[in-house]
Amino acid sequence: MKFELEESLRGAPDEELLEDLRRCARALSRETVTMTEYEAAGKTHPSTIQRRFESWSNALRLAGLQPSRSKIGISDEELFENIKSLWISLGRQPRYGEVRAPNSLFSVGTYENRFGSWSKTLGRFVEWVNADSPDQPQVQGEEQDAADTTAQIPLGKRRTRREISDRQRFRILVRDGFRCKACGASPLIQIGVELHVDHILPWSKGGETTDDNLESKCKQCNLGKGNAFHA
Repeated sequence: MKFELEESLRGAPDEELLEDLRRCARALSRETVTMTEYEAAGKTHPSTIQRRFESWSNALRLAGLQPSRSKIGISDEELFENIKSLWISLGRQPRYGEVRAPNSLFSVGTYENRFGSWSKTLGRFVEWVNADSPDQPQVQGEEQDAADTTAQIPLGKRRTRREISDRQRFRILVRDGFRCKACGASPLIQIGVELHVDHILPWSKGGETTDDNLESKCKQCNLGKGNAFHA
């Protein structure tokens, strides 16, 4: 096999960068190319294109191509869910260079374009993850009328719902280092380990769905727990 260096367009003229965008679009038989697609097939990184032309959409316009879904059609929720999945698969905070195919649905350039930088993206992601933190009381059952927002919650009523949200589950897994709090098993070091997040003081015994009453347990330890709880 012949040994060769990969071709790079770093420092290339603007027109050469734009032509590489057109080349990738032609290879896809489409009138556009997303940042994720270009990262896989382009001769430079999408962030290089973004920095040179101020934005991905502007680069596509100058190349005579149509807008891609990298600019439109992706919600913040989709972008944050992708970070959550990537964080879980790595067992830690994703680094800049790790936000790429095939592990990530979107390139790091997509996040930079939306939020300004990767560090700002992580800040917004943390806000999103913590947005459903059950710090405020929630009434069980039917939703209260908007006019009844000042009503007091009677003593003895539940403060939180039984169900653990995906965001709260993620917070607990990160806090517990993606390890079972009972036996230490972790999917990061042992294939087949399945982690659950469950109440320490069971819901049936009056336990609330708050972060301090939740912990990570592997499937075996969690199913063997039954209705027991720590003293």
